[in-house]
Amino acid sequence: MRKLKNSELDRLSIDAFKEAKKTPIIIILDNIRSLNNIGSVFRTSDAFLVEKIYLCGITATPPHKDIHKTALGSTDTVAWEYVENTLDLVEKLKAEDVKIIAIEQAENATMLNDFKVKPNTKYALVFGNEVKGVAQKVVDASDVVIEIPQFGTKHSLNISVSCGVVVWDMFSKLSEI
Repeated sequence: MRKLKNSELDRLSIDAFKEAKKTPIIIILDNIRSLNNIGSVFRTSDAFLVEKIYLCGITATPPHKDIHKTALGSTDTVAWEYVENTLDLVEKLKAEDVKIIAIEQAENATMLNDFKVKPNTKYALVFGNEVKGVAQKVVDASDVVIEIPQFGTKHSLNISVSCGVVVWDMFSKLSEI
């Protein structure tokens, strides 16, 4: 089996990406500290045609060399916007009929593998700070809390890994309906 060259991967141009139909997923980064995590989320969002990323609170914004290092140009493709207050954004999106999903470990959380997507629904996935997680007020305002099942000794996954797992799962489920 021969590895493919980048030129054989048939990827979209920047203009074609911007014109492509997007997956009805919005990502909200709630006070993310790591610039590398932010860049990784951009790259994952590009891979799965995420509609938009909202960078909230202390989350840094492009252009920044440390974001660029992991984003590899995806800050030029994926739509993004800075919003200072995550809760205000969540309330605004809810008023636009976007279903808000906090990715967090919480009482009565739905396990990711058990979550069912609905047709004609746009989802906003909220990923929280590397230490404190999603702010409790944002969890309280969410329509659903999804937890990624884990079976080892550690309490959590890196935020960029969590984003990759959840976005892939949501993309797969949305592609089936």
